[in-house]
Amino acid sequence: MPRNRVAIVLLATTMAALAAPALASASPAPLEWKLCKDVAGGWEPADDQRTECAMVTVPVDYAKPDGRKIDIAVSRRKATDPARRRGVVLLNPGGPGQSGIHEPRWLTDSKAAGIGADHDLIGFDPRGVDYSADVACPSLPGDDAEPPSSLPDKEKARFVFERDAKVNQRCVAGDPEFVRNLTTENVARDMDRIREALGEAKIGFYGVSWGTALGAAYRTGFDSRVDRMLLDSVMAPTLDVGAMDDAMIAAGEITAREFAGWIARYDAVYHFGRTQPAVLDALLKLRDVHGETVTNYLAGPRRDWANSAKALAALRDGTAPAAGPAAERGAGFGWDAKPNGANTFQQTAILCNASEGPRDFETIWQRRLDRIRAYPAVASPGFWDGRCAGWPLPVQPWNFAGGTSPLQLVGHVYEPVTPIGWALAMRERIGGALLTVEDDHHGSLSSLPCASKAVEFFSTGTAGNGSCAGAPIPPPSGR
Repeated sequence: MPRNRVAIVLLATTMAALAAPALASASPAPLEWKLCKDVAGGWEPADDQRTECAMVTVPVDYAKPDGRKIDIAVSRRKATDPARRRGVVLLNPGGPGQSGIHEPRWLTDSKAAGIGADHDLIGFDPRGVDYSADVACPSLPGDDAEPPSSLPDKEKARFVFERDAKVNQRCVAGDPEFVRNLTTENVARDMDRIREALGEAKIGFYGVSWGTALGAAYRTGFDSRVDRMLLDSVMAPTLDVGAMDDAMIAAGEITAREFAGWIARYDAVYHFGRTQPAVLDALLKLRDVHGETVTNYLAGPRRDWANSAKALAALRDGTAPAAGPAAERGAGFGWDAKPNGANTFQQTAILCNASEGPRDFETIWQRRLDRIRAYPAVASPGFWDGRCAGWPLPVQPWNFAGGTSPLQLVGHVYEPVTPIGWALAMRERIGGALLTVEDDHHGSLSSLPCASKAVEFFSTGTAGNGSCAGAPIPPPSGR
């Protein structure tokens, strides 16, 4: 989850409150489907003849169903075997802040494509992202200002914290009604409006990463409207961005040490050392020079180890290519938007509106120091901890509950992005069966032969507690 890529009625009040607005609303007009390439600016591929697009209108605030409205961009690829069609599956790739409107095409191109034989595949951009209604938060001079190099580390961190707090407060003030309604629960409510617009009594759902929290929110409030649900790379059932950092870095520490051991076995290729301690020491020295670039490689997934080791050797030898320019987000929203696939501020809002962790600088600073001491190989201060600096809106915590609809959880045994412990905790909270994948690659199920289990689940509704192999570690690549 790189940084530039991550409700008005609380579920705690009552699950009925989540469902009530949708029950009380009038049935939406039939959707007007058109080929996405003909209506959506910048649509790729430009010759796409299968994916259709439409807009679904929803309330900004579900407590005010007759108030301000926004549009949610939806896409569809119809089932390839209409005679066997049994319904629809909504798709979400995670984030939050990530676009999902291309998910039907991406799933069609994956090993889980069989889901689309007997289901229409439905993608959508969550509120606040790309073609769906957005919140304007343009960058201003000083938003990326760096602290003076003369400051001690703690004061540098305080400078960044206070800088980000000002940005957060300005962005919220630009449209406080919209921002306070950027919640996982409201995106779940939007999903139910999509269900209504599709004319379906029930929907299937396939969510990855934050999409698993979205699925849990939908199942909590609309369990009777779930056909089958699969959640891959599962989030924890409660949200605390600092605790997210703790768990992710702890898992990353294990990965980094195992990666160093793997590099040591191939010293003839990479020349970092013949033992795990020697390699780890060399990598940490390289990190002292190149910082976060090296840290990101250290905790990378096993399937990337060969390329990561090659890149680290290139950094050491001074032959690494310069990083490419970052993409800029286009202005506007609706079909005329210039999509880049993500909205960082929407991600911030979704997380900060729900995070129950501390938000004061002193506590966050101390947690960072503790984290660095506890996990010296990664030695990361964390990424999410300061995201909610100065967030002015009240916390609306997740409050997921169990249900009876078929639920397949998928956890990855060695993964540092959504550690396996989160999947276990989510299963304890909401139920379901847990399939474990022997890899550490985030959301990898659809890319593995094991994707056949996902196809089978959506076909039969039978979840399982088995396990399957992940992708093998590639052989070392020469330099």
